[in-house]
Amino acid sequence: MTKNHIHPVFDKILTREDRERLLNQRAKVIWFTGLSGAGKSTLAAALEKELYSRGFLCKLLDGDNIRTGINNNLGFTDEDRKENIRRIAEVCKLFLNCGVITIAAFISPTNEIRKLARSIIGEEDFIEIFVNPPLQVCEQRDTKGLYKKARKGEIKNFTGISAPFEAPENPDLVIDTSMVGVEESLRMVMEVLEKDIQQK
Repeated sequence: MTKNHIHPVFDKILTREDRERLLNQRAKVIWFTGLSGAGKSTLAAALEKELYSRGFLCKLLDGDNIRTGINNNLGFTDEDRKENIRRIAEVCKLFLNCGVITIAAFISPTNEIRKLARSIIGEEDFIEIFVNPPLQVCEQRDTKGLYKKARKGEIKNFTGISAPFEAPENPDLVIDTSMVGVEESLRMVMEVLEKDIQQK
């Protein structure tokens, strides 16, 4: 079947605005980027709990749960990393259109990859947070021993060691988690979000 036989029915179904009114919130995608061990997942989980406690419906997407599910057929080549993020962005967009605040915590190491995600999700709905402690701090936090294996050459294309990480060009927020704890980091994130997620 070719794409010529695909007929979207978006004009026949409930709109995102309908769902946002039901949920009494405005949907956004909060995209955490940074090295492995930077604190993305910890902060994303804290944010999910904080939003829930305030009555917001949200969904957390994390590298491990996506890699073991929808993207379990992808490796870590440049092409696979790009496809990984493309699929994640498409999933985020589905949640966005359901009125759900979506929290995405992914290394997403290059500006090109993050621009791809932003273009799929939409500029006005994409909130980029760069979790940015020094590399040595990430290595010290490495409970899985991934950095040690990468240093020994046992893991190829490991971001920060044998594959590059490009700092975001214009993030909405930068947090050095070696300088501030989870509570303060969460406060900083909520300051950025509050005006965007409240229903008008």
